[in-house]
Amino acid sequence: MKHPAGVLAIDHGERRVGFAVADPLRIATQALAGWRGAGDLLDHVESLLAEREISVLLVGLPLNMDGSEGPRASAVRSFAARLAARFPARDVVLYDERLTTKAAEDLLRESGVPVAKRREQRDSASALVLLRDWIASGEPR
Repeated sequence: MKHPAGVLAIDHGERRVGFAVADPLRIATQALAGWRGAGDLLDHVESLLAEREISVLLVGLPLNMDGSEGPRASAVRSFAARLAARFPARDVVLYDERLTTKAAEDLLRESGVPVAKRREQRDSASALVLLRDWIASGEPR
């Protein structure tokens, strides 16, 4: 049987991308530094994958409040398809990310992160909230 591996959660934004990871047992979750458009995003993901054992790439799917998909969802689906093509050994899972930004803001505020630092940490905090929500919901595929 294959050893379980971790999860890399990705909050894909237009200008910034946030990342968070979970260990293979899904006990420890941690926000990672975000990506701000320096270099190729897929190369950055590859460098993150090289540092840890990851079996699932969890990508936040931005749905409208009524559950419909808008233009951002289409861009994220395209990004997920590029991930799947570049990293075929990993499962790429799209998961509803509605309300994660608000929950991330609450998390940063409750953690005592100064207002000036919240913006740079918001995307990775959103990825962390996405990851925790996905794990708590039973890791739906």
